[in-house]
Amino acid sequence: MNDKPSVLRPTDDEARQLARQLMAEAPWVALAVLEPATGWPSISRTIIALDEDGVPFILVSALAAHTGALKTDGRCSFLAGEPGKGDPLAYPRLSVQAQAFQVTREHPDFPNLRDRFLNRHPKAQLYIDLPDFCFFRLMPQSGSLNGGFGKAFRLEGQDLVGRA
Repeated sequence: MNDKPSVLRPTDDEARQLARQLMAEAPWVALAVLEPATGWPSISRTIIALDEDGVPFILVSALAAHTGALKTDGRCSFLAGEPGKGDPLAYPRLSVQAQAFQVTREHPDFPNLRDRFLNRHPKAQLYIDLPDFCFFRLMPQSGSLNGGFGKAFRLEGQDLVGRA
């Protein structure tokens, strides 16, 4: 029998708000995918935006290794939250396990996602309309929030979507 107290705090509205805020404010995330040929995790950096429901999405090129990985197996995770000066572990961060869903140019949501993405990342205008680019929605399944020392939370997918 394990009588140790849990290091996790009960998930509350403050934790949900911080998690959503970290995603909303993140200009980029570290994205982890499963390499199709080996099954090993692979990490890259990608820029991110949120749709009208607060679901994160990314713009990717067919030339990127993570695009092929997401098409093969949509399970992925990403890390949001930027460290400041001093100890990087003193700053809040959010790790999200997600299921990626491709949004092609033919999808009815594509124009809205395009507008939202360009609003968040105006420089993407240089490549967003190239034919090999598409979006992936990253539907949160669960998450781990470290809000600072002694502030650890486990979140469900529904805790992570919505407006910050």
